[in-house]
Amino acid sequence: MSARTHTRSTRPDAGGVEIRLPWWAVALPAVAFGALLLLITGPGQAHAATGDSAVGQLLQRIVDLLIH
Repeated sequence: MSARTHTRSTRPDAGGVEIRLPWWAVALPAVAFGALLLLITGPGQAHAATGDSAVGQLLQRIVDLLIH
């Protein structure tokens, strides 16, 4: 009698661990970091560093919303 040989399958093992994060699990820490960075620099310094660009105006409005 001949013994059967087992071939390896190309699909991953069913007992493996797969971790998938939702989109907000990455977005929330990034937003929190940006908000803390703006609070550390202060509204006066952030406005002077960005000038009158569109990004600067957007950041200034966000800071104004957070402060008031």
